Amino acid sequence: MATETIRWPPDVAVRILGIPGSLRSASYNRALLRSAQELAPAGAEVETFELHEVPPYDGDLEAEGDPAAVAALKESIKESDALLIASPEYNRGTPGVLKNAIDWASRPPLASPLAGKPVAVMGATTGMSGTKNAQEQLRQALAFPGAFVVEGGELRVPEAFLKIDEHDGAYDPQTRAGIEALLEALVAAVPKRAPVAEPA
Repeated sequence: MATETIRWPPDVAVRILGIPGSLRSASYNRALLRSAQELAPAGAEVETFELHEVPPYDGDLEAEGDPAAVAALKESIKESDALLIASPEYNRGTPGVLKNAIDWASRPPLASPLAGKPVAVMGATTGMSGTKNAQEQLRQALAFPGAFVVEGGELRVPEAFLKIDEHDGAYDPQTRAGIEALLEALVAAVPKRAPVAEPA
């Protein structure tokens, strides 16, 4: 699975980078991102960045220059207007693959592409917590490099097997309404860009 920088169409008003916290193809949380792509407000677009090829953070590896997958991750974050993270909860915490991606993206300390980036977080689980602990840990990990979870920017989906099809997305009306509200809060937090001047 090749990892490349996301290329955004020039006419997209709000560019939302979706990051799944699970590598599994039939994941409830990956299905949430599929639904977000379907339910994105007019003018907004959600593109997904895959973490399969991002290696474990290693300072020695970083000193030699970011690996291609890491460089693509950082550039995709930089070029996006906002992040939408959909993550499961493993052992009452954030999955290692997602925390690892945040660790890479937080570098270098004073020039992280996460700095000032609005973020919304959603998570689905078969249990009743709706990934509460994982989302709290994500808030902490994102705050240090200067990203922020927007007001109203959280969605927890318990008993996902009753609300989401792993391959198609969310079918439960309340869950779909929650995704729409989450996206609206995220889009509202994005600073408006000046229109690009057309050549004379």
